[in-house]
Amino acid sequence: MPEYKTIQIERTGHVALVTLNRPDSLNAFDTNLRQEFSQAARDVNRDPDVRVVVLTGAGRAFSAGADLAEDGGIVDGQGTEDVLNSDYKFGILAIADAPKPWISAVNGPCAGIGTAYAMACDLMVMADDAYLYQAFAAIGLVPDGGATWQLARELGRKKAYELIVTGEKLSADRAETLGLCNRVVPAGELVERAIEWAEAIATKAPLAMRYAKASLNFAMENSLADVVSNEARLQHLCIDSDDAREGAVAFLQKRAPEFKGR
Repeated sequence: MPEYKTIQIERTGHVALVTLNRPDSLNAFDTNLRQEFSQAARDVNRDPDVRVVVLTGAGRAFSAGADLAEDGGIVDGQGTEDVLNSDYKFGILAIADAPKPWISAVNGPCAGIGTAYAMACDLMVMADDAYLYQAFAAIGLVPDGGATWQLARELGRKKAYELIVTGEKLSADRAETLGLCNRVVPAGELVERAIEWAEAIATKAPLAMRYAKASLNFAMENSLADVVSNEARLQHLCIDSDDAREGAVAFLQKRAPEFKGR
């Protein structure tokens, strides 16, 4: 496992806590952070002992977005396009396409492309003093990192456009009401509560969690008929697994199942 300068990884049982670790810069994404995050995401995704990943930020922010103070933060159109299509895209897709669930634990400000990382996670817990902020319009830019894709699908086109053009700082309670986050918890309990939820989810069958995520991703882009067929294919994989047999036996024996992920 490589050593990281801007990322921390802690493991507790079957849960990995991945922390963006540039607190003095409000975890703004510079070259090191975006590249190290991509590698760290690949590492925890490949670790068979990790069943659920929690993503948070060190200090008082989840992420302030891109580090515009870095030399080359916004070089020119071509340079920015290249970075978005490489480092950022790899990291965000590593979350979205992961074979295991990711939970974002959003503390304090979560702005700009930081929101793309948070929304790419399968579940979101927000501290009661946290907020999501599409800051792009304030500096003459458009959302990136897939933020428009996430917002349009979660909120619908009109509400997504409203948030983008008004630059509303979306409170945790408002985000929960709109369906952008699942739970709001006291700020001082954020990581603890997120890990507790992750540990509960980690007791579920890993294959079922993996294929349920794959099925939802497929359902977002395909017809009902194709989704039914895809579900049938994935159900076949689950039914033939050791975990499904263990689940049935445990149910009959009235005990908690011990899933192995195979």
